[in-house]
Amino acid sequence: MDDKTQKLNLKREVGLLGAVSLIAGTMIGAGIFMTPQTVLYSIGSPGASLVVWAACGVLVIMVSFCYVELGTVIRESGGEYIYILRTSSPVLAFMLIFSSVTFVRPAGVAGLALGFAQYVVAPFYPDCPPPMLLVKCMAAASILVLAVVNCLNVRLSMSVQVFFMVAKVLSLAVIVIGGVVMLVRGHTENFEDSFENTNVGINPIGIAFYQGLWSYDGWNNLNYVTEELKRPEVNLPRAVIIAVSLVTGLYLLVNVSYLTVMTPNELTSSSAVAVTWGNKVLGSWGWIMSVAAALSAFGSLNGTFFSGGRVCFVAAREGHMPDILAMAHVHRLTPSPALIFTTIISLLVLIPGDFQSIVNYFSFTAWFFYAITLSGLIYLKIKKPELPRPYRVPIILPILVLLAAIFLVLAPIIDDPQIEYLYVTLFIVSGAIIYVPFVHYKLCPELLTKLTVFLQLFLEVAPAEKNL
Repeated sequence: MDDKTQKLNLKREVGLLGAVSLIAGTMIGAGIFMTPQTVLYSIGSPGASLVVWAACGVLVIMVSFCYVELGTVIRESGGEYIYILRTSSPVLAFMLIFSSVTFVRPAGVAGLALGFAQYVVAPFYPDCPPPMLLVKCMAAASILVLAVVNCLNVRLSMSVQVFFMVAKVLSLAVIVIGGVVMLVRGHTENFEDSFENTNVGINPIGIAFYQGLWSYDGWNNLNYVTEELKRPEVNLPRAVIIAVSLVTGLYLLVNVSYLTVMTPNELTSSSAVAVTWGNKVLGSWGWIMSVAAALSAFGSLNGTFFSGGRVCFVAAREGHMPDILAMAHVHRLTPSPALIFTTIISLLVLIPGDFQSIVNYFSFTAWFFYAITLSGLIYLKIKKPELPRPYRVPIILPILVLLAAIFLVLAPIIDDPQIEYLYVTLFIVSGAIIYVPFVHYKLCPELLTKLTVFLQLFLEVAPAEKNL
C-alpha cells in the first residue's frame, strides 16, 4: 500500500522464470500422460498422430503470438475477458465470464484435482480401483492447500509453480531419453508404414485435435496476470516463445518415445500411457511415472488456480461480478476473495464428480471465445494502427488462427450434431439474460451490500486499483 495515495495494487512479482513456469507448468498437466492414446485411436496411425501433435503445437504457437500482441496493447489482466470487453461488447464479455466462473474453470480445477488424487492413492490400491470417496477427499484437500498458498503470497505460489515445472520437465526428459535409447537399439518397427490405416474425415481429425489441444491448454495463462508481470512488454513475448516452444518440442519427442516402446495397439488400450511406458522401460522403477503424473497434475492445478482467481477479480473490478471479488488483502496484496470464491465453486463441482462429459461439450466454447478475441485483434490492427505496439504479428496470422478456430467450433456440430451442444449454447446465452437486470440496470439487493461490507471487514480486504 502506498501511504501517500492510499491506493491498493497487486504487486508486479512475476519475473521471467515465474512467467515461463506459469505457462509451461500449466500446459504440462495430466494431458501428455493420458491423451496420446486417444489421439492415436481417433486418427488411426502413428505417423498421422505425430502430425496432429505437431499441428496442435504450431496452432498454439501462432495463437499465443497473437495473444502477445494483444497483451502488449491492452496491458490489463483478464485474458480473453478483458480483450473482448475492450474490443467487442460488454454483453459478450459477461457471457464469457458467466460460463467461465460458474462452470468451466471450476470444472477444470476439480478435474485436475481428481487426476492428482487418483495418482496419489493408486499405489495403495494395486489390485483394485481406489474408493471414490477417498479420491474426492484427497482432491478437496489439494484444492484447499493451493487456496491457502495462493491467498498467502504471490511469490510462494510462483515458487510452487517453478518447482513443479522443473519436476515435470525432468519427468518428460526421462521419457525422451528412454525413447532415444530404444531407438538407438534399433526399435523402429512401429514406424514402418506409419501412415497406414489413417482415418481421414472431419470427425476423427476434429476429435484428435481437441484431445491434442487439451494437452496444450494453459498457453494463454500469462495474459490473465499481465498486471502482475514485471516489464510485460519484454517478458510476455519472451516467456511465451520459451514456454510454448519448450512444451511443443517435448510433446513431440515424448510421443516418439511412446511409439518406440509400445505398439499402437498397446498404446490405445492403455488407460495411463506414461505408467505403461514406465512399467515396460523402467521395470520395478515404473512407479516413478505415477509420481510424475501426480506432480504434473498438481503443478497444472496451481497454475490454473492462480490465473482463474485473477479472471474473477478483473471481472468484479469491471462491475460484472460482486464488488467483494474485486478486492485484495491489505497486507498480503493477493486477490483473496476471488480465490476463495473459486475454491468454493470448485469444491461444489467436485461433489457430483460425473462432469467430464459436460466439460468435453464446453471445450468447443473455448475456441468460440478465442475466435471472438482474435476478431478483436484484427479490428485493432485495421481500425487502430496508431496504438503503441512493442510486439507485432502480421495480420495474416490472426486470420489463419481465426479460420482454424471456426473449424474447431463448427466441425463437431456439423459432422456429429448432438442435443448437448444446444444445451451448452443455451447456458452461455443465459449469461446475456442475467446481464440485463444485474449488470446493465444494476439491480443489487441491499442484503448483498451489507454482506460485502461484512466480508470486507472479516477478510481484511479493500478495493484494488489497476496496475498499468
